[in-house]
Amino acid sequence: MRWRQAGFTLVEVMVALSIVALSLTAIAASMNQMIDAANTMRERTYASWIAQNKIAELRLANVETEVSTTSGEIDFGNATWEWTADISETGIEGFVRVDVSVSLAGSEYIIRTVTGFIGEPVPVGLANQLWNTASRSSGAEK
Repeated sequence: MRWRQAGFTLVEVMVALSIVALSLTAIAASMNQMIDAANTMRERTYASWIAQNKIAELRLANVETEVSTTSGEIDFGNATWEWTADISETGIEGFVRVDVSVSLAGSEYIIRTVTGFIGEPVPVGLANQLWNTASRSSGAEK
């Protein structure tokens, strides 16, 4: 009588281990891609916020802007960022274009560029006066 042994042969075990190893490698690569994508999106979001803040600062300064290029550094989101603001003419008097480019400090790669426009400065409160005058003359208030 022949004894029949239960269990796996060495070849079966090696094939199973190969399949598991390939599966784990694919999962690790997929996780790495997801982490890189999340980091890229975070950097793009932060760079966009920094650029929009710089444009808002220039608008809120309420001073005559001249064609120029300025740059600086800012600490934001546990990183140091470099920004460059290029102010150029638009062809309309008293109206300039501002392009703010943002990158990580020490990097040549520009993560985000945001464009905004700034008009000539007006006296504080003038916009409210104009708004109120326009709404009264259009019959909005009764």
